[in-house]
Amino acid sequence: MSFSSTVKNELCRLEMNDKCCLLAELISVMRISGTIIREEDSLPKIRIVTENAAFARRLYTNIRKTRNMHPEVIIRKGRKFKKHVSYIIVITASEDVWNMLRETETSQGDRRFQIKKLLENNCCRRTYLRGAFLASGSISDPEKAYHLEITTHKREHAEEISSLMESFNLNSKIIKRKGYYVVYLKEGENIVDFLNIIGAHTALLELENIRILKEMRNNVNRIVNCETANLDKTVNASLRQIENIEYIRDNIGFDKLPETLREMAELRLKYTDASLRELGEKLNPPLGKSGVNHRLRKLEQIAEEARARITLR
Repeated sequence: MSFSSTVKNELCRLEMNDKCCLLAELISVMRISGTIIREEDSLPKIRIVTENAAFARRLYTNIRKTRNMHPEVIIRKGRKFKKHVSYIIVITASEDVWNMLRETETSQGDRRFQIKKLLENNCCRRTYLRGAFLASGSISDPEKAYHLEITTHKREHAEEISSLMESFNLNSKIIKRKGYYVVYLKEGENIVDFLNIIGAHTALLELENIRILKEMRNNVNRIVNCETANLDKTVNASLRQIENIEYIRDNIGFDKLPETLREMAELRLKYTDASLRELGEKLNPPLGKSGVNHRLRKLEQIAEEARARITLR
């Protein structure tokens, strides 16, 4: 089962008793995924299609609770794949239904759509977003990516959903894709907050656990990469130092070096894998890392000058 299905199944188990919230969720579903069908000699009908059985049951129950209606339910199986099942909820668009939809129509003003009376309550804004996600929302597997989106046919509905998200301090964006308007969230923190808003608390905890594990893995990888880089740097520096000291030994001779540099050169050849700190501790008197590094650099300079003299000849 996908993570989207897990979230939606959890949401479909949530109970609502407040009539305003039931209405907000139902209207959200009808506005975002409802299709109007007009037939001759009959009232128009609103059709809602879903592949989620739990959502179909919830929608049917909500319609009966809010409008005391008995919508028609059609179950359609796919021809190629027997497991592919669609649930079609058909609502006869009586005058009562049209009035219900008009109650929350939006009006444009000051560059954005204002949500009317039904969505003034905080609880109704939450359930409206829940209905929008149930109707046409999806969320990626958090193991792979953080991405949540809600699609709709009309830009005004996308603006409406985005405005509601912004009222909860969520950073949503809108894009147009293949004739649809998509409201999406990308950051993991925003998606966690959205799941909390719509009441998917179990899915929220699962997502948070995945985020923590991913962050721990990333931190471990960063530390390992850093340690590996430092080790490579140390090994390369040691090999270069040994190469320079051997060149001095074979072409100049340690007896031509000052006592401090001769002692450092012999110590480095003896302890090829030792760190600067370890080399400093073996000196008498002991020397710090910076002092050891200074002497090794001096040896490197002597070797380079000797090579340069031979090249000029």
